[in-house]
Amino acid sequence: MLTVMTYASTPDLLVLHAVRVAGMTDDEAVARRTGVDRDKASELLEDDEAYGWVTRVEFAGTGGWTLTERGRDEDSRKLAGELDQAGARTVVEQAHRAFESLNGRLVKACTDWQLRPTESDRLAANDHSDPEWDARVRHELAALDDELTQLVGGLSGALARFGGYDKRFSAALVRVRAGERQWVTGVGIASCHAVWMELHEDLLSTLGIPRGAK
Repeated sequence: MLTVMTYASTPDLLVLHAVRVAGMTDDEAVARRTGVDRDKASELLEDDEAYGWVTRVEFAGTGGWTLTERGRDEDSRKLAGELDQAGARTVVEQAHRAFESLNGRLVKACTDWQLRPTESDRLAANDHSDPEWDARVRHELAALDDELTQLVGGLSGALARFGGYDKRFSAALVRVRAGERQWVTGVGIASCHAVWMELHEDLLSTLGIPRGAK
C-alpha cells in the first residue's frame, strides 16, 4: 500500500461517524470505540442531536443514538473533507479492493457456521454436531483474521480511526475458539460478522460508495 502520514480524526467526526457505523449505539460505546472521553462524547452527541444529525430511538427493548438523514449527509461531508486533507484516498481505495476480495470468504464462512446442508435439506441449520465442519469454519476465520490484520495495519497507518477492527475481530475469534458459538454471527455483540460489517460500512462511507453499488 501507498505510505502516507497517519492522520488523526477530530473528536466531532469520530463521534458522529461512530453512530453511523454502529447503526445504533450509546454514549459509553461511542466513547469506548473512539477513545474520546465519555463526558466529551456525551457533549458532542447532545450537540449532534441539537443540529438534527442524531436522534434517540428505542427498538426491541434496547435504545440509543442513530443517525438521521441530515446526519448522514453531514458525516459524508466530513469524511470527504478528511480524506482529501489526509491525502489518504489511494490507501483507502486499495484497502477497499482488498476487502472486497475477502468479503465473499467471510460471508461463506458465516453461512457455513449457520447452515449445514443435508441431502434432503440444503438449508438445514448447523447443529454443530460435526466437529470437522465447524473446524473448517474456524480455520477460515483464522485465515481471514490474518488478512484483516494486514489490511487494517495499512489503513490505520493513513487514517488512525481505522485502527482496532482487527483487534475486535481477533477478540471475537478467541471467544469462538473457547466454545462461545454466538461470537461468529451474533447480533448485539462485537461478533466476527458484526465487526466485519462495520468495517465494510466504514470503507464504503469513507469513499462515498452507496451500499450495494457495483
